[in-house]
Formats: sequence, C-alpha cells, structure tokens
Amino acid sequence: MPSTRSSPLALIIGGGVIGVCCAYALVRRGVEVILLERDAIGRGASYGNAGTIACGHPPMNKPGRVTAALTHMLDPTTPLYIAPRWDPALARWLCRFGANCSAARLEANMRVLGPMGHVSFDAFNRLVEEEALDCGYRAAGYYEACRTEAGLEASHRDVALMRDQGFTAEHLTGPELRVRVPALLQGTLGGAFFPEAATCDPHRFVVEMAERVRRHGGSVRPGQPVEGIVMHDGQATGVRTRTGEVIEADALVLATGAYSLELTRPLGCELPIQPGKGYHRDLEVREGSAPALGAACVLAETSVFCTPMGDRLRLAGTMEFSGLNHRMRRPRLEQLTAAAGRYIDGIGTTGIRSEWCGLRPCTPDGVPILGRVPGQDRVFVANGHAMSGLTLGPVTGSLIAELVLGERPSIEIGALGADRFN
Repeated sequence: MPSTRSSPLALIIGGGVIGVCCAYALVRRGVEVILLERDAIGRGASYGNAGTIACGHPPMNKPGRVTAALTHMLDPTTPLYIAPRWDPALARWLCRFGANCSAARLEANMRVLGPMGHVSFDAFNRLVEEEALDCGYRAAGYYEACRTEAGLEASHRDVALMRDQGFTAEHLTGPELRVRVPALLQGTLGGAFFPEAATCDPHRFVVEMAERVRRHGGSVRPGQPVEGIVMHDGQATGVRTRTGEVIEADALVLATGAYSLELTRPLGCELPIQPGKGYHRDLEVREGSAPALGAACVLAETSVFCTPMGDRLRLAGTMEFSGLNHRMRRPRLEQLTAAAGRYIDGIGTTGIRSEWCGLRPCTPDGVPILGRVPGQDRVFVANGHAMSGLTLGPVTGSLIAELVLGERPSIEIGALGADRFN
C-alpha cells in the first residue's frame, strides 16, 4: 500500500458490522483509519438482525431454493419471498443464484466458510474479553427445532456439512431437545445443537466496536454519505462526500452492503449484489407476550431465529427480494410471531417492543466478496455477506487488514475475489 504519509491512511466506507470490524483490524495494525457512514453507526442491516453468531452454518444456496420460492411466489409469508414485479437485474441474479443452488456448490462454499467460521468464533471471544465489549455476548450455542420429517432431514444434512468442516454439531431427538429447551411445544420431532455459536445485541456490538476504533486512534464519521470515487489516470485515489469534501487515501475499503452499485460502477466493477430484506419483531419477555426462552433457537421450517436479548425476545429472519427499499410488509412481520407460536409455548400477541426491516447484501453464489477490486491498486471490497455479516465480521476485518498491508491472507480466500464475476 503506497503512502507519502508517516503512516498509511485507509478509508472505510460503511459503518455496519463489516465496516467497523475492518476499521478496528486496520487501526490495531497501525494504519490511520477514517470510517465514513452515510447514517448513524450500525443503523443499517446490522441494527436489527437476529444477533446469532452462527459459525459454520451453511449459506442459503441449497438445492431447490429457487424452485420453492417461485412455486410460492404469491405467498408473502414464505421464508424466501420474491415480490412479483418486472426487474431484469433481479431475474438475471436469480438465474445465477439458481445455477449455484447445487450440492456441489454448497460443499465448495462450506470449504471456504468453514475455516472463516472457526477463526471468527475465536476472534469474537477474544474481542469481547480484551475490549470489554458491552453487547450482551453469550457464547452458549444455539438450537434448531424441527416439526416435520422434511425439516429433520434438512437439519441432518446441515449437521453433516458442518461436521465435515470440524464443527461439533449435535443431533437431538425431540425429547432431548425439549429437556434442554422446555418452552418448545409438543410435536417437536428433533433438531440439533450448535455449540460453536453465540448471541449478542448486534447494534450494541457495532456501536461498541466503533467506540474501540476511536479509542485506538481512528476517526469515525457518521452522517457522511460518500457521493463518489475520485479517480486519477484510471485509478481511485479517494472519495468525495456529499458536502463536497475530497478525502484522499492509500486504501479504500468498500463495506457498503446493499448500497454498492453506484460506487463500484465507475471502477468498472459492477458487483452482482441484490438487497435481501430481513425483518425482526422484538417481544417483551412477560406473560402474554414471550417466555424467557433461555437459549437461542432457529425454527427450521420457517427459518425464524428466536434470540433472547435481556428483557426481550427477538424474532428475526426471512429473505425478501423486493428491491432497494425499506417498505415493511405486514404479513412478513406477522409471520414471525405466527411461526414462533407454532414452536414455542407462551408466545402471545402483545408487548411488541420494536419492528424493523433491513437490507442484507446477497451474492448469487452464496459467499461474500472479499479482496482487491480488479484493475485497482487501492480499492478493496468487503461485501455480500448476506445473513452472515455478524458471524463473519471479525475474520473479514482481519483478512482485509492483511490484504491492505500487502500480506498473504491467513486463510485461503481465492474463491471470494470480485474477479470471479467477470
């Protein structure tokens, strides 16, 4: 990374979990860091996700995904929902996504995501302890509950994939699962336990990490939208903010999530990212609203995560492809409570603390984009983590720091390069 300064300067664009983790890793390596965020820190997709650090969990590119979504296209309560509309870019993306929903692709993805998950879990534990992060972190694993034979078979396949990558996922019968999670209703056929996992309040994690960036000498600037990339002789040299300020840097890290296309287009690199909308509904933990669950659970057939967060229970999940917008569909929100009520005793209809939707950046092949932008000496991208942004935040930050500093990545990430879409 060339520099005329006493220490190199890296600009991180995006103040979500990926951006703050990249900024933290770089500032800890002695790099001068400026983090620019268009809104408040952590108010994007990181704000309201499930809060589950699910290391080693398979991505959503599984055989039959697109067929199932198109079959139920008019049902707005399905876990994967594609809003009917004319959208050629989405159609092209879905064709590529469908081509990557194969057993071979899934196994290849796991060979990349498995090692990243191991490193990230260790990094989370170390970060929380060393930096004393106040984010409700609990490294207690999570459970999967199944109520159908098809769900149980899918759970067994996921466990096998994870065990192949060195994770100690555990099969559980229905009675065994209900002993560990007594709030689960009768009719639970079985499921799994994933010990290499944790939960936290994701927004608090991002805010705490941004504060640690400041403590270690970095600059964090919320409310600073980046309008464009400054180019010189075909190379990016900095950015221009909405106020007209030009900031030049030795390295630019694009951690802009679903809002990436306008920035990357001048670089000759249009990343195939679609915004996948997720929802959450937080319920008060009290009679008539939600029980004190005691452990995080994913409800297999509905893909809804139920995560205890102190005095509330977060119901989160679903994947909706409906464009770059934050319009809430009430049936999607209601489905979260309805799904939880089919699995968990005591889920009521009152005591709603918050409702939210956010946009996850999704790639068509199921793995993130991580590496240097083709043809650019100074620009790096960390994007496309879909539902794994929180899980893979720390390891992504470490890998970006290694790349920016010209080091060989400590994990093989050749399959994650942006050039794979050319």
